[in-house]
Amino acid sequence: MKRLLATALLLAATPAFAQPAAAPQALPAKLPFSPSIRVGDILFMSGQIGQAPEGMDKHKEGFDAAVKSAMDSIGKILVSNGLDFGHVVKCTVMLDDMADWPRFNAAYLPYFEGKRLPTRSAFGADGLALGAPLEVECIAAFK
Repeated sequence: MKRLLATALLLAATPAFAQPAAAPQALPAKLPFSPSIRVGDILFMSGQIGQAPEGMDKHKEGFDAAVKSAMDSIGKILVSNGLDFGHVVKCTVMLDDMADWPRFNAAYLPYFEGKRLPTRSAFGADGLALGAPLEVECIAAFK
């Protein structure tokens, strides 16, 4: 009887399959990742890099624009899935130069104004993709 009950419970369980989530634009086919994947009620987003506009120092006048670029990209993924920054539950921040930490925080906080702040981790990472000064990856919940 115990074995029958265990089998019935196992069969009744609905597995959470990963499925591609809506993206604001398709990535080039050569990139080896998805912009976002939905598993149940959780949206996992790939890291978004921030790049300083051409001709601007990535750790000086171009840094704030780079943060805005990365966070706006995250915002577009959220919106394309019917979410906003209030649904974000976790962010991981990678900075090419940890001296940029205070400036990152100042540019990051307005995206969560009036919303609770997600949990967050941050670390220094030398050699980010395309020479970016930062990368931000987030996880959001649908409920």
